[in-house]
Amino acid sequence: MAERRSRLSRAIEPMASVVEDALNESGLMEAYHCRPDYQRNDYLGWINRAKRPETKERRLLQMLAELERGDVYMKMDWRPGRFSRSG
Repeated sequence: MAERRSRLSRAIEPMASVVEDALNESGLMEAYHCRPDYQRNDYLGWINRAKRPETKERRLLQMLAELERGDVYMKMDWRPGRFSRSG
């Protein structure tokens, strides 16, 4: 299978089932998909790179909280704009 790449030529990070489950259970999958490709990929890579389960969980919870809030990305202010997907 060919490796998928983003427009920035970075490898696309896989979504772990625990992340997919958390997005579905929290009702935030749509909010996740409305984020730009780079943000989705960054969140997944950040979670995937954590070595300790506690760190993975903390990062997942931060991503969910930021998606729920809607105006934060990696603890930085963020406003949806021209790079956002409409759904």
